[in-house]
Amino acid sequence: MATTATGGRTAKQQARRAGIAAFVGTMLEWYDFLIYGTAAALILNELFFPTADPGVGTIAAFATYAVGFLARPLGGIVLGNLGDRVGRKGMLVLTIVLMGVATALIGVLPTYDQIGVWAPILLVVLRLLQGFGAGGEYAGAVVLSVEHGDQRRRGAAGAWAPMGFAVATLLSTGVFQLFKLLPEEQFRAWGWRMPFLLGLVLLVIGYLIRRHIAETPAFEQAKAAEQAGQVKAAKTPVLAALREHPRNFLVVIGARFAENGFAYLFPVFGVAYATKQLGLSTSLTLTSVVVASAVQIAAIPLFASLSDRVGRRPIYAGGAIASLLWLAPFFLLLETGNDALVVVGFVLGLGVFYPAMLAPQAAYFAELFGTRTRLSGFAFAREIGSVLAGGFLPLIATALLAWAGHWWAVLAYVALLTMVTLVALAFGPETRDADIIVPEESGPQLDRSSTPEPSAMHT
Repeated sequence: MATTATGGRTAKQQARRAGIAAFVGTMLEWYDFLIYGTAAALILNELFFPTADPGVGTIAAFATYAVGFLARPLGGIVLGNLGDRVGRKGMLVLTIVLMGVATALIGVLPTYDQIGVWAPILLVVLRLLQGFGAGGEYAGAVVLSVEHGDQRRRGAAGAWAPMGFAVATLLSTGVFQLFKLLPEEQFRAWGWRMPFLLGLVLLVIGYLIRRHIAETPAFEQAKAAEQAGQVKAAKTPVLAALREHPRNFLVVIGARFAENGFAYLFPVFGVAYATKQLGLSTSLTLTSVVVASAVQIAAIPLFASLSDRVGRRPIYAGGAIASLLWLAPFFLLLETGNDALVVVGFVLGLGVFYPAMLAPQAAYFAELFGTRTRLSGFAFAREIGSVLAGGFLPLIATALLAWAGHWWAVLAYVALLTMVTLVALAFGPETRDADIIVPEESGPQLDRSSTPEPSAMHT
């Protein structure tokens, strides 16, 4: 088997190591964000906004949750440019440290009763730091695994990162459920802090793995082409991505609307709605999310591999439509209060339909940009979508529920997000057969037999 130039390791070994690094890093990113979302739904409103009405306190807690997303586009620009200019590896080591430290600090943050108004202020600052680091993390992890992976099975290679998301959902919800078994007084005093502090374990593991990852062949080839004067280096990769691929940039933003919206509707707003509005037990809802996440871990590689066979867009669009159609049954099943039906509601929504969007998305977004603008274009466009869709969904959904008094308003809002995604996918190119390991400044080249839009990648 041929070896690479990096310490004699084979390309297959590097691909496996890159996949594991993507998996662990993404698991840390989403563990950080989802553990906060679960805490916001269950306890943070009482600890950091105790003077507010319970409903208003929940909205305030979700508002600090949304704040983390405001910093993500900035992180996408800064960290994406760093990854495209100096390499994927160094940037990914930085992001995992930023996010892990911010999460751990939330775990030792004094509450409102201890330091007054400074408690929610510091909470917002740490959420902003989390968001900045997350702005480059997922895109960097995906690009690392896709560029190192088998180019005939990029969908499967890209599945490592979204599988990290699924495991993070499982871990964050499961860990919170474990500490909720404590007496209420102990949980309020210190139990809620432990899930945040346990993020340090993932930080150490992810850091050690990423330190020993080699740069990707695509990045090294593109860098060598620039040094040889074959192509001109981009001073600001994110601006080059916008200039060279404006349509694809908008496709990423639009495609995120449904996927990111549903990512937070089920495990964050769904949990809050079931416990606060319907009075279902926290144990039941968290168990439902845990089971759904376990199913999701198996569904992601299946849908990712299927996208290697039939294309990214059909699988993605199918997942968006199925998720929307399932939303009304989801709410109706929650209203029954039946344990088994509640679990079914979460499992089909979060565990089966949603992964059909998440799984092909990783490779698809990476394939839409050229090598030297791939990370920054991917990261910035993706995080703009995060702000517009998922970041504010728990807040908007809670406000809509309070306004309408019924979940139909939430369904209508999510239907709008889904329509945006379907339009974006309709205008986007199919990239399954694109050649992304090319040094040309024009970016990835499509197999002309695979798409009716031969100039789509060069708009």
